[in-house]
Order: sequence, then C-alpha cells, then structure tokens
Amino acid sequence: MGAGGAASQRTQEARRQERLLREQWHAARRQALRWDTAGEGEQRVLAQLLVLTARGWRLLVDRRWSRTPAADADMLLVGPGGVFVVDVTAGREPAEGHAPGLLAATKAAESAVASLGMSPVAVQPVLVFAGQRLDASLGRIRLLGEHEIGPVLLSQRHRLRAESVRAIADHLERVFPGYAGSAIDQRPAPAPEPHRPGSPDGLFDVQGLRDAALEGARRAPIEQWMTFLHPDQVALVRRDWSGPARISGPAGTGKTVVALHRAAHLARRTTGRILYVTFANNLPRVQSTFLKAMAPAVADRVDFRSLHSWAQEFLQERGIPVRLHGDKAETAFSLAWKNVGRASRLAALDPAPTYWHEEIDHVIKGRGLTRFEEYAAVPRRRRRASLHRTHRQAVWELYEAYEALRGVRGVHDFNDVLSLALAEASRRREGPPYAAVIVDEVQDLTLVGVRLLHALVGDVPNGLLLVGDGQQTVYPGGFRLTDAGIDIRGDRGQVLRTNYRNSKQILDAALTVVADDAFEDLDGVRTSGRRDVDLTYHDGDVVRVTRPTVEAHDRELLDALRSLPEGALADTALLCPSMRAVGDYQRLLTQAGIPVCQLEHYDGRAVDAVKLGTYRRAKGLEFKNVFLPRHDTVPGHGTPAGTPAGTETSETARERAELLRSRLFVAMTRARDLLWLGSVTTG
Repeated sequence: MGAGGAASQRTQEARRQERLLREQWHAARRQALRWDTAGEGEQRVLAQLLVLTARGWRLLVDRRWSRTPAADADMLLVGPGGVFVVDVTAGREPAEGHAPGLLAATKAAESAVASLGMSPVAVQPVLVFAGQRLDASLGRIRLLGEHEIGPVLLSQRHRLRAESVRAIADHLERVFPGYAGSAIDQRPAPAPEPHRPGSPDGLFDVQGLRDAALEGARRAPIEQWMTFLHPDQVALVRRDWSGPARISGPAGTGKTVVALHRAAHLARRTTGRILYVTFANNLPRVQSTFLKAMAPAVADRVDFRSLHSWAQEFLQERGIPVRLHGDKAETAFSLAWKNVGRASRLAALDPAPTYWHEEIDHVIKGRGLTRFEEYAAVPRRRRRASLHRTHRQAVWELYEAYEALRGVRGVHDFNDVLSLALAEASRRREGPPYAAVIVDEVQDLTLVGVRLLHALVGDVPNGLLLVGDGQQTVYPGGFRLTDAGIDIRGDRGQVLRTNYRNSKQILDAALTVVADDAFEDLDGVRTSGRRDVDLTYHDGDVVRVTRPTVEAHDRELLDALRSLPEGALADTALLCPSMRAVGDYQRLLTQAGIPVCQLEHYDGRAVDAVKLGTYRRAKGLEFKNVFLPRHDTVPGHGTPAGTPAGTETSETARERAELLRSRLFVAMTRARDLLWLGSVTTG
C-alpha cells in the first residue's frame, strides 16, 4: 500500500473512532438521564464515567444517589488505574464538608480490596465538582472538575489487568449491595482477552487474582515491578505497632516495597510529615519517583532524604554552622597516619591506613565514643582483628591526632555532622518534627545515625520503622539496636522469609559466595550465611562466561548486551566493584554505541539505557538483567571474591575479603531474570 493509501486508511480509522466515541457519549447521556433526581451537572459527570465502561472499566452507582445528599460516596469505579471512590457535588458546599464521609467510604473500600490482597495505595478518593474546572488535592482526596475527571482517570498508571478489574468490581458489588453495576447499554463488545492456561472464564478466585497481579507486575517495566506489593504483605503495611518496629529478611523478600507502601499508608493516616531515610544518596530520588507513581495524592507529604543531606539541612535550619569538607578531612587523616600511625604497632597488624580510618569512622566516631575507656571496653562488632588494650591505645592516639589536625583546618567530617545533629535533636524543646520515620537499609548506618533518627520520634506508636538485613552490609563495623536504646518487642520485629525476586539458580549462585560467612544481625543473633527462604519465581538464569583475556571477555559482554530483546536495556544493569571499573565500562559501552545511564543519576523513571554503577550504588534496586563483568577478582587484592574464609593471611585481610564478598552478594541478588557472570582466566 502506498503512502497515500496508508494515510487515507488512518483517516478513516480516526473518523470511525470519533463516530464510535460520539455514539457512546450519546448513549451514556441517555442513560444518565434515568437518574432524574440528579442535577444536570451531576448527570454529565455520570455520563463521562459511563463512557469509561466501554473501555473495560466497571462502575457501581449508589442506588440512593441524589436522594440522600449525606451519602458517603456516590460511585465506586474500578479500572486499570485502580479503585476510585467518587463523590459528585454541584459545588454548593465546600470540599471540606464532603471529606469525612468520602474518607470513611474509602476506608471501607480499602478493607474490601485488602481481603483480595490488594494494596491500599490503589484505592483513591475523588471529589468531582460538576460545572467547574479544577485539579487539586485536599489531603489525600483528589479534587477534579467535570472536564478533568475523564482525562485524569485515563492517565493513571496501570495497576490492574482486565481480569483483575472484573474480579475486584464483582467483589465490591457483593460487599456493597447498596451499589448497582452500571454500564452503557449496547456498548461494543471489547476484544477478548487472550486465554491463559488454567484461567477460569468467570470470576477469579482470590489466589487466581493474586497470581494474575504478580504475573502482570513481572511483565511490566522494572520500575513498576519495584513497587509491586505482594498480597501477602498488605497486612504488614497496615499494621499498628505500639513502638519502634523492624522489618528484616534476606535479599529479595520485598522489604523496601513494604517500606514504601508503609510510607504511603502513614501519610494517609496522619497529619504530620513522614521522613524516609537511606544512607545512599541516589536512592531517595528513585524512591520519591516511585511513591509519586504509587500514591500521588500523598507523595508530597513524604520527605525522601539521604541521612547526611538531611542532617546538614537540619543543622542549617537551626543556625548551627556546618563546615563539611571531605577532602580536607581526608588530608588531616593522612597526616595523622604519617605522623602517628605509620610508626605505631598498628602497622604490624595492617600497614594499610584504610583499615584504621574505618576503625575511627565506624567504631569510635560512628558510635559516638569520646573517652578512651569507652573505646577500650566496646565490642567491635563485625571487626575481625583482635585488638589488645595497647593496640586500642595506639588507635586512640591516631584518632586524637586526626581530630587535632581536622580542628586546625576548621572542617567537619561526615560523622561530625551526625553527632552535631544528634546533640541538637536531643536538646530540642518543640514537638517531634515528623509523625513517623522510616529507615531503609538500616544496617548501613552508624550507631550515631540510628540514635539521631530515633531521637526524632522516640518510642511513639508507629513512629520508627527500621528496615534492613545484616547479610547485605556493605560497610565495616556494626552495632546492635539495644546499643541505640531501641527495644523491638514481640511482633514489632517482623522477619520476611519469601523471596519474590530471585530464581533458585540466581539465589544459589549468590549464596555460594557468602555461604561460609556467618553474620550477626542488628538483634545480635548469629546467622548462617546460607539462609533458607521460600521461592516464588523459577524462570531466572545464570550465565557464566570465562575468557582467556580481558579483550575477549569484553567482546563477549558486548555481544550479550546486543543480543537482549528490543527494549530490554531499560531493565538491565551492569555493576562493577569500583568506580575505576565503572569508568572503564562507561568508555567501552559508549564506544560500542550502547546507551548508558549512570546509577548515580538514575531517578526511578524508565530510560532505555544500561544502568551502570558500583555494587554499593545498586543497593535497594533490582533489575531484570544484571551483568557483572570480571566479578571474581577483588580490586587491589588479587583475591577471588568467592574465596572461602580462612585462606587469607591476616585477620584484617579476612575481614576485608568478607566485606567484599558481601558487596558481591548484594550485586548478584539484584538480578531477577538473568545474572551474567564474566571471568578472565589467569596463569
């Protein structure tokens, strides 16, 4: 067919669609007139919603609508974008007058869909003003004018498949017998859904609905998958805790997803702001984007921040000067090591100053120790090197020399920022600045950081939620929650045990790396490196590629990336152990014409490019495909990352290797569908 013929066909199709829409609108208007006690504007709103039923939406209308002005909600609407509890007003009274009843109806609808395992964030109250143009919010209620209601509903992110829309609407019609299903008379039959083996033609049972939701989320872009709340976790999101709570569990068990949905739930249930904190500075951008897509009505009431950026702003608001300068602080430590450490007994244990810098950062300053006797007695959790009192005295002398040199330069380091913020938060007189604080990847924080966040809300019910897993620690040192004065009692400590992300092949490959590395979690319990989990996914693959040279290895890597299906780069990550390696592969992929998005710039929006970053930068994220080039060499040490513990030559070397294995484990468990492991033979 020529270009002219194709254009003519498109024009004819456009005219046909326009004619069909006009017919549907007239049919909807005729049907809306049956509600003869409703005003003209209310009838026009109803007609718009009836038109949506021709596109597969389901509409339930209060049988008493327009006869009972005090009714909580006029309609329940179910479509690809979720469940909408709709009230219509002719604008004769302020929105505040409708809010209590509409929110009560929304809460009832949330409870109804929760029994199907559906997240509460998929239920949204909407107040429509007939005869007006409006798009605003009143708390969690979306305020829309008559002309905005249709376009806004159609633009919602798709959450539900067609069979889920039918099942949920049928369930709501049973739960709310006062609402009757309404649709355009004689509407064209929608195209039949492709039949899936094992799917009933009629109503889904609850398990079938859950399976359909899970399958739909897995087929969606990875960004949508990362916000999918499994039905079994809905109750955890809505739970009331009498004080600080903790959610833990192995990689892939949905801890971050639960935390995100919890933030939305609390934002809807409280009047104060919610603080959502991570250690990494790239995750807040991603998680903020996710929440805006999940729950736009309350997203502006949740502050997503990295801990240090929040602490700096907190101090600045209170007029406390902060002179953070990482490079100058690093120079001060280098001079302290040169003047005090290099000739001390510490060099015999480990001549590399990095280990002793970490000792100061994570054990002394990270725990807020200010006197030597405190340091002499403190348990050095997750630090393998045995330090006698004389060694600790040498460390303390190095610490004091560093502090003196840092003071001369008039600069703070990152630990100072947290200590200053903790002191200010502890002496504040006003009420808590936040209704709740959620801490993701809590195992990466220092003890001072956790104390600071605890000080913001104390032990109030539903105030502090700590989310994380000790096995995924990527920084040295450690602590117990009891050290921070946090008491997790009874059911306020929830351990997730079902892995929704990794297949057995991928998880087994990752667990092999850390199988011999038992770890102590924040509760002080010693746990085996190879933990048992329940698996729900079985389609992932592990591909191992070994080549004799780096050049051959990289050619194989590029071929594998190019062979991915069209559009798959958007769901793909290439992760490296160091920033130097990231730079190398940035150049390789760019020269090969493969688009790249640095993880430090990724904000949670889908982009058709390979996500490139370090193992640590990938924490809290997941991808359908993960490529780990030259994964089995620890940078700078020449030690295979999977080497069993006990084969290194010193306690500090064993500790370093164990930490590197933990980082590799984190990188491997980011993969859902494909884990590509590249190696270069030596010798």
